[in-house]
Amino acid sequence: MIIREKDNWLRLLFVWQGSVLPQILPRLLVLLGLSVVVVYAHGTLLYYKVPLNAAPFTLFGVTLAIFLGFYNNASYDRFWEGRKLWGALLNTTRSLARQALTLSSRAESAPEIHYFVRLLIAFTYALKHQLRRTDPAADLGRLLPANLALSIQSATFKPVMLLLEMGRWVQQNQVAAHLDTTTQLAFDHNFNQLSDIVGGCERLAGTPIPYTYSVMLHRTVYFYCFLLPFGLVDSIGWMTPVIVAFVGYTFMALDAIVRDLEEPFGLGANDLALNTMSHMIESTLLEMIGEKAPATPERKSRYVFD
Repeated sequence: MIIREKDNWLRLLFVWQGSVLPQILPRLLVLLGLSVVVVYAHGTLLYYKVPLNAAPFTLFGVTLAIFLGFYNNASYDRFWEGRKLWGALLNTTRSLARQALTLSSRAESAPEIHYFVRLLIAFTYALKHQLRRTDPAADLGRLLPANLALSIQSATFKPVMLLLEMGRWVQQNQVAAHLDTTTQLAFDHNFNQLSDIVGGCERLAGTPIPYTYSVMLHRTVYFYCFLLPFGLVDSIGWMTPVIVAFVGYTFMALDAIVRDLEEPFGLGANDLALNTMSHMIESTLLEMIGEKAPATPERKSRYVFD
């Protein structure tokens, strides 16, 4: 995820890092080159004049912009829902850690309390790795006892198995009279919240925007941009490459942006910063039990949080 300060209007015109321009620049250069060739050939193709003007592109451009707007809204809704789910994860893990610290008859420094908090941290990292399809072995190994880490590593749905382990912890403490029934119900309510968060994240990760819809819009954008020089050359002449490059930048950039946003849990520069959020959750939970937070993970660059 790219986070940087807001520059003034002049510097924003020339921002490179954080812009989608590096991604689409080769395509824009091809489009610009085609426009120059079309102007040089006066709109002819293989000695045949291409009978296009600006009128159909004006009408079709409005329709294309509307459909891209809907696609952008759908993608950003997915991105924002993913962010809300991880915000809820932060709140719920803090609540569970607070309950373990203050509603149990055990001392706050008891190993059992620290064990439960580390289960919460391991749950966070397991969810992150499941969504990104990465290996959680290193994080599970440093947070959990060796036998439990090995058991969780072999599971398909690791966050769910850790949620089950947290439920067992509450049950054992209730049987040992360290928690009463009312407190057990309070824990269970927050466990249900964690289960909803996992389900919501799995729904977003497993249900992308329909592929045919994405392909249709992608093809339409590029057909529109590469036919546009033929429609403008007779009316604006040598300014055609400039206008075509500007219009192409608008449509191609929006198409690239929505493709990044529709998968909020990926590893792209515009995806959610799950590593940073996981580290923040770990830091705040360790602080609650009086332990030192781990070092901040290195970033790819100054403005990119992964």
